[in-house]
Amino acid sequence: MCRHLAHLGPARPLGELLLAPPHSLHRQSWAPRRQRHGTVNADGFGVGWYADGDPLPARYRRAGPIWADGFFPDLCRVVRSSALVAAVRDATTGCAAGEAAAAPYTAGPWLFSHNGALSGWPASVARIAAALPPDELLGLEARCDSALAWALVGHLLRAGAGPGPALAEAAAQLTAAAPGSRCNFLLTDGRTLAATACGDTLWYLLRAGTSLTVASEPHDADPGWRPVPDAHLLTGDPGGIELTALKESHA
Repeated sequence: MCRHLAHLGPARPLGELLLAPPHSLHRQSWAPRRQRHGTVNADGFGVGWYADGDPLPARYRRAGPIWADGFFPDLCRVVRSSALVAAVRDATTGCAAGEAAAAPYTAGPWLFSHNGALSGWPASVARIAAALPPDELLGLEARCDSALAWALVGHLLRAGAGPGPALAEAAAQLTAAAPGSRCNFLLTDGRTLAATACGDTLWYLLRAGTSLTVASEPHDADPGWRPVPDAHLLTGDPGGIELTALKESHA
């Protein structure tokens, strides 16, 4: 469910990453090539990006399909950024509709996206939800599995975990509570990237010293695309990446 992408590199118009490639995220909304669950991603979309000199990201999200938004191509033409996260949504059964449920989610300098689904939602993760501080639980942007996943990741970040460990621990807790869940996460603060491959496809394209793109599937035929093995964490920036096996939760 869903397709998403994160990118760090020299400032470029958003459209060069989201619209122009032959298998762009825009095209993946109706014709994904490697999506294992679902076929059309028409339940909303969003993009978050960073402006020079501002550590807090901006967002543009809509409840409908990306192809139906006539303003989006203009935004993508004029907005430039060196860091972004974008997603097209195929909603999990039982989750809320609407703009607030579309990734990316944000708090402070962070942008977060979830490609996947929590099995047995919402009963399966009730214990995890109940363990969150009440103000964090009540602050959920939407009643959906991705928003809860972000609440858990955000809680771990605020508790002092780094971005990679926060994603890894959240994926471990959620898959332990709800076996069979798919927890492909993206997280950035505009300078570094962390991502999990957990139940669905994830690829990366590293142009060492220049740019790093992490996406659900390659958006072009560049031979440099490499798959992230399932049950692995990717951390890095344009200078290089590290792949680490995810561990099971012992909670």
